[in-house]
Amino acid sequence: MSITAAKKAEVIKSNATKAGDTGSPEVQVAILSERITALQDHFKAHAKDNHSRRGLIKMVSQRRSLLDYLKNKDRGRYEALIAKLGLRR
Repeated sequence: MSITAAKKAEVIKSNATKAGDTGSPEVQVAILSERITALQDHFKAHAKDNHSRRGLIKMVSQRRSLLDYLKNKDRGRYEALIAKLGLRR
């Protein structure tokens, strides 16, 4: 269900705005998107796992909040991020 450390480091490197950046909204949204994708694959095999589904809903909500923050702060960065990650909004 979780992503590996190597995959997380790769996601951070590809979405960082500067060297050593792990806390920007872009990086946080990208990590959450990877974790959400991993959980979606988990639910294909375990449809009745409601405890993990609660965690999925929390992650989606957290990602939505970060995206709303970025949208209000800098519209260009927001649009670039959703285009890069292929998110619907």
